[in-house]
Amino acid sequence: MTVVAIHQPQFFPWLGYFDKLEQCQIFCLLDSVQYKKNEFQNRNRIKTADGWQWLTVPVTYRFPQRIEEVGVNQTVNWQRKHLQALKSNYSKAPLFRSYYPRFEQFCQQSYEMIVEVNVASIELLMELLGLERKLVLASSLQVDTEDPTLRLVQICQALGGAAYLSGKDGARYMDVDAFSSHEIDVLFQEFKHPQYPQCYGTFEPNMSVVDLLFNCGPDSLAIIKEAST
Repeated sequence: MTVVAIHQPQFFPWLGYFDKLEQCQIFCLLDSVQYKKNEFQNRNRIKTADGWQWLTVPVTYRFPQRIEEVGVNQTVNWQRKHLQALKSNYSKAPLFRSYYPRFEQFCQQSYEMIVEVNVASIELLMELLGLERKLVLASSLQVDTEDPTLRLVQICQALGGAAYLSGKDGARYMDVDAFSSHEIDVLFQEFKHPQYPQCYGTFEPNMSVVDLLFNCGPDSLAIIKEAST
């Protein structure tokens, strides 16, 4: 059974994002919907000695642009700031030397659109986790509806999905019966955030998976898998 998961493309996503990726066969990046400011489409969090901080990619957003239309602000050297933040906060992490060069390579690339940055960041983290899944941009599919549930149904149909993997609260905002009427099963993600060794004091949940990788390295994917069993 081909399981499809659908989610907006995020920057250096958190653990739960990769749990959803791990449980599907095809992951659709929903870049054809409206961009939302102050969420995770251009930023995410890393652990610091004082709690956490944002890693933010500056954008040139104009309402009501879709995610696929949002550009990166080329006047800000965000790559340098991100590398300095990673170095400052993770230089003493067990796997820092193993993974930091890959983030340097990521930051040496030129990006024009935020979706390019996000896809590259997701692909990098998948590679470091040892996770292989098919990624598809929603903007590349023939989906012709603004209805939120029907959009998901059409994406699943376009990708040959027999089942749709929803977030745990999906039933609150979508019509589950609409999937049934198109013979698509609905599965719900059950992810309980794990605790793992971190730098600096009290455990801080909901960080980018970057934090997990620097601290746990090759064990990272197993830790994510265990959180949904």
